[in-house]
Amino acid sequence: MNREYWKNKNVLITGVCGTVGSELLKQLSTAGCGYIIGVDNNETELFFLSQEYAENPHIELFLCDVRDRSAIMKIMNCIDIVLHSAALKHVILCERSPRDAVATNIDGMMNVIDAAESNKVERLIFTSSDKAVNPTNVMGTTKLMGERLITAANAHRHHETDTVFASTRFGNVLGSRGSVIPIFARQIAKGGPITLTDESMTRFIMTLKEAVSLVLESATMARGGEVFVTKMPVIKIADLASVMIELLAGKYGHKPEDIKVNIIGAKPGEKMYEELLSDEEVRRTIELDRFFSVTPAFKGIYHNIQYDYDAIKESKVDNPYNSSNEIALTKEQLKNYIVENELLKEVI
Repeated sequence: MNREYWKNKNVLITGVCGTVGSELLKQLSTAGCGYIIGVDNNETELFFLSQEYAENPHIELFLCDVRDRSAIMKIMNCIDIVLHSAALKHVILCERSPRDAVATNIDGMMNVIDAAESNKVERLIFTSSDKAVNPTNVMGTTKLMGERLITAANAHRHHETDTVFASTRFGNVLGSRGSVIPIFARQIAKGGPITLTDESMTRFIMTLKEAVSLVLESATMARGGEVFVTKMPVIKIADLASVMIELLAGKYGHKPEDIKVNIIGAKPGEKMYEELLSDEEVRRTIELDRFFSVTPAFKGIYHNIQYDYDAIKESKVDNPYNSSNEIALTKEQLKNYIVENELLKEVI
């Protein structure tokens, strides 16, 4: 993290109680920000988070929902940078309650954008998802629309001092609440079986700390309208199950060979591989050291935005960035990755 950039900045984090939001708060709490405002609609988690940071005079946490336009408009007063991580993210729940997914992920996004413009915020960074690429479900569709709204907001920029809007997109955060690690861990603790959708399924992975540090880095790089795609290692889900059995079975009093793996088949709408860049996006993507930058499709409507990043590796990308195209970690590499990053610490 470029601490000098964040020094004395006033930052708003939406969805501050979520996996990404709480890590953003953790990393920024020592970055010398002017003050940090965190908002969430989860009263219980917000209370406990408030207790954790009670001694820090630069952090204030408020009960607030991004669906509440007037509240978001008011709370963004005097904010320099907005990190927007509030969203409904569980695929099945969004399928069952699509109106709520739209109300939070789309209507809420418009409220945040309008408030940022009205309050002359310097930058707004939206944390998106791999599921926004060629979406097959409600959640992914709303995330894609969120990216489109963020990109389109740059059309209102006519001066260098107007708000810069950009998105970051990454895949699975291993060890987060919604990731497969705690699910597999609970199944191993019971003696199995582990339920696996398909042995050939692949996914991008990264740690929460890595994901959030890249969000913060992209905030300093954004020119306006782009979607930053983080470069990530790839794993086979079957290998993850195997490695977790090896690492955890004994800790729960089981023999690894006694933990069975049941193949249950992919769920409706579930992809066999993960996509972070689509075929269409490749044509307008710039490769950087740690990111791909997907520039806007309709550059003509934006006011003189130059995507002149430092350390450009390639100005042209040839292949879609999806997990079936990349070489997966070996089991030994995956095991080392899990151990070195203490990804099982919270589940044991």
